Amino acid sequence: MQHTMLFETPCGDNLLPYEGTVRYLGAVCSTVEADQFYQSLMDAIAWQHDQAVIYGKHITTKRKVAWYADRPFPYTYSRTTKTALPWTPELLALKQLVESATGATFNSCLLNLYHDGEEGMAWHSDAEKELVEGAVIGSLSFGAERKFSFKHKASKETVSVMLGHGSLLTMEGLTQTHWLHRLPPTKKVHTPRINLTFRLMRTD
Repeated sequence: MQHTMLFETPCGDNLLPYEGTVRYLGAVCSTVEADQFYQSLMDAIAWQHDQAVIYGKHITTKRKVAWYADRPFPYTYSRTTKTALPWTPELLALKQLVESATGATFNSCLLNLYHDGEEGMAWHSDAEKELVEGAVIGSLSFGAERKFSFKHKASKETVSVMLGHGSLLTMEGLTQTHWLHRLPPTKKVHTPRINLTFRLMRTD
């Protein structure tokens, strides 16, 4: 039986009922700071349209992406490979902020720019072989508030949370093994959202 839960306020407890850990920590900076980060990310990041190979066809998405890290890590997903750019001062400051809030360490960051609510992300899990399995992923959001959803791969149970401006969500442990996640499209949102997912890439 599919059961749906929606969380709308910050909760440091685990949002998932089993086989994974997701925590919504809410805002980790002031509204003024969040506004400043949002604008600097808009202006300073080397945004590019994302590329994907779907059913053998090469697709260019409306959504824009960027990939930054400690070193020029290659990262392959949707059957395309990106090479990381060196950190910007804004991203280093945000990495330190997320590391302080989570106690985790990160060496890379994948950024997504959604221009409005019609742009989203389909069900997937961040289980690429380049990532350290089970490591914390810190998801930082700026701009429009959007719903973010999880679906258990076996039971199909779903859990959703509203991600606000300047907020932080973490995924860790068995989450990527047993749960899919997505950013569902919506016609109610008409402004952009920037999402940063800080990750730990394998270095061996």
